Amino acid sequence: MTRSDNRRAAGEEIRVRLDKWLWAARFFKTRTLAAEAIIGGKVHVGGQRAKPAHAVRVGETLGVRCGQDEYIVAVRALSDRRGPAKEAVLLYEETAESRSCREQLAEQRRLQHLAFPQPLARPNKRDRRRIVHFTRRNEPEE
Repeated sequence: MTRSDNRRAAGEEIRVRLDKWLWAARFFKTRTLAAEAIIGGKVHVGGQRAKPAHAVRVGETLGVRCGQDEYIVAVRALSDRRGPAKEAVLLYEETAESRSCREQLAEQRRLQHLAFPQPLARPNKRDRRRIVHFTRRNEPEE
């Protein structure tokens, strides 16, 4: 029986740190990354910046920025244990606006990637010299 199971049996209110909850909900791979994101202002609780030790409550609204994606989620359950992804999804519910905005941005990134295809191979020595010559020739003079 874990510590949180003991607290539930005793009738105490469960308190979970924000960094631990984000880790358990699989927004971040480690608690350290979650804490750094919180300190860096990439996580907001109710529209306000928070600290990693903030006690998460059921019903709170979180704004989480992971890379280029931004999630706005409502906390549905608390957990301080990182489990399978199927269990992690049950800890929160993403808003419809957040999901549609995220999908639109992903589609834009996909289309942008198609508009500028990557070269088939890395530039060789001759190509690199041409690139350097071209960029130096077009630099503004001081």
